[in-house]
Amino acid sequence: MTKGVTPGPENTTNNFCLADSTDCKAAEKIEADPRQWMALKILEITMASYNRVVIVGNLTRDVELRYTPSGTAVTDIALAVNDRVKRNDQWVDEVNFFDVTLWGRTAEVAGEYLSKGSSVLIEGKLKQDRWEQEGKTRTKVKIVGEKMQMLSSRNSGGSAGRPSGPHTSNEPASQPAPAAPQQSAPPDDEVPF
Repeated sequence: MTKGVTPGPENTTNNFCLADSTDCKAAEKIEADPRQWMALKILEITMASYNRVVIVGNLTRDVELRYTPSGTAVTDIALAVNDRVKRNDQWVDEVNFFDVTLWGRTAEVAGEYLSKGSSVLIEGKLKQDRWEQEGKTRTKVKIVGEKMQMLSSRNSGGSAGRPSGPHTSNEPASQPAPAAPQQSAPPDDEVPF
């Protein structure tokens, strides 16, 4: 038997709960291998937060690629994401706008292949920026893109002569260009804006 785990109230081999937990009294049990149950409990205890975003939208402007003083590529793009909602028995289109920051090779690929109107899938995490303006603390939530997949075909958003079909940039966005040393995120003093 696994250390720290005792059989549940029904004394069956597949029903387990933590020995020091009141979950046994509440008959909380899982029908699984004890190792799977323990892995789920550890995940439940240690995973206090989860920050992942997957978003599909169209670029609202052309990509402007910049470089930090250390040579890391960076770009800020804005995505328009359409949503249909029902109001007063009618379907209405709503557009939401999201700011996305891409770093490293992912930013370079975006600068080379994307333009206004391009459809793209971004996977990343949310980041909240805070700053002081006129004595008030301002905040803005943006997406830090880590993976990007281009969804536009040659004739639908994007310039002629660019590749068609879905293309993926799986390079982690936090990795710098090959000439620069690797870093997980650029220091605040290197942001070029």
